[in-house]
Amino acid sequence: MANILGIGNAALDIINIVDGYPAEDDEVRAINQRIVRGGNVANTLVVLSQLGHNCTWGGVCKNDFFGQQIINDLNSYAINTDNCKMELEGSVPTSYVTLNQRNGSRTIIHHRNLPEFSFTDFQTIELTNFDWIHFEGRNVIEIAKMFTKVKQVCPNIPISLEVEKSRPYIEGLFAQVDFLLFSKTFAQYHINDAALFLQNIRKLSAANLVCAWGVDGGYALDTTENLSYSSAYPPSQVVDTLGAGDTFNAGIIDSLCKQPKLATALTYACKLAGKKCGQFGFKGLVD
Repeated sequence: MANILGIGNAALDIINIVDGYPAEDDEVRAINQRIVRGGNVANTLVVLSQLGHNCTWGGVCKNDFFGQQIINDLNSYAINTDNCKMELEGSVPTSYVTLNQRNGSRTIIHHRNLPEFSFTDFQTIELTNFDWIHFEGRNVIEIAKMFTKVKQVCPNIPISLEVEKSRPYIEGLFAQVDFLLFSKTFAQYHINDAALFLQNIRKLSAANLVCAWGVDGGYALDTTENLSYSSAYPPSQVVDTLGAGDTFNAGIIDSLCKQPKLATALTYACKLAGKKCGQFGFKGLVD
């Protein structure tokens, strides 16, 4: 069991389940609707908590009814939210999700008008309490300051960075972490070949490199230049891919907290993400 700090986003997900994705200018009836807590780092922490780790969230939330729903949900998974920055202005980050019942795919429209978690907010956290710190690659300039702080205070704590989307100057963070967790979307922005992508990233970072590749599994390149591949482990029926990448990241972190082999962590993460795709939401993901 590890003490894990996650820095990043929590959101409200409004999920409309439809029988086939609608065409533009079409009007369809939702089969069902769910309103749940979402957000990349929040999802990852929820999975890690179910896997037995002590988790703490550092992020920003709105001090209103919907914000309290997010806090209550995280607390229900025993996630510490004491370091959350509560804002009086703005609104809860909201993702409007169209979930295709036929294949489990999801299309997301995201709205946000809250400030990001800042270095000033981060400085209030007692870093020596943690065994692992996981960041969502968002406010790059502030995160760079956070990395410097971690290295000054706790130089031996592993740092992982989720890189989901291309953001200005985000490549400048790559050399400062121990584990880089890339999405297929980010990789394909550069090249449609996961193995070659990781080999190119090696020029920028000496970190352990991981890239999820959706239905085709995942790839990893460790610090000894050993390239690993794992196939995907799809469920008998794909019902909900929302949060599969966040679950994959949790699998990587959980496995590496228990054993050092990146290839082993990759296979485990693919299996866990596959299990997630076979159920709605995250509750009960771990037996």
